[in-house]
Amino acid sequence: MSGSILYIHGFNSAPSSKKATQLMQVMERLGLSDQLRVPALHHHPREAIGQLEQAISELGRPLLVGSSLGGYYATHLAERHGLKALLINPAVSPHRMFDGHLGTQKNLYTDETWELTHDHVTALAELEVPAPQDPQRYQVWLQTGDETLDYRLAQQYYRACALRIQAGGDHSFQGFAAQLPAMLSFAGIGADAYQAIDFTAL
Repeated sequence: MSGSILYIHGFNSAPSSKKATQLMQVMERLGLSDQLRVPALHHHPREAIGQLEQAISELGRPLLVGSSLGGYYATHLAERHGLKALLINPAVSPHRMFDGHLGTQKNLYTDETWELTHDHVTALAELEVPAPQDPQRYQVWLQTGDETLDYRLAQQYYRACALRIQAGGDHSFQGFAAQLPAMLSFAGIGADAYQAIDFTAL
């Protein structure tokens, strides 16, 4: 389905996050809600990938939009299926970071608590792929002020891709709404469809 988007939220996030909500609002305004999926991902990577595979099969060949850990998932799936991906402050090799964070976790939006185990870390490691080499299929949006992930890791890993690096910002990606036209364009949605929308008012 041309113009379809699969939004993949990050670690301990949810469809109620600000970026996901803003994207849902815009797709609704465009009458394209049926071409968007924003699944509430299970905390276990194997379950989450199963949910995302299901969403891909429903949408056909969507643009994968992944934030943080979602960017890691999106990279794996884009390489597996030859899809386009737009990554926002993506996590690189997250299994290497999680070793020190095993134990009880809490979802920032749903208040659900769960246990991060070695099996989660192993499952994440299994999803790692060689660094993508296709600047036509990948856009990587980074902000240098990301307080959670060192943007330079993603800058290095995705160096063969189309990088957009903004000074400042934070892990949530400040000014996301203003960048939505670029995302819609990358997804194959014509500018005439959204030129009347004031993205700064989202």
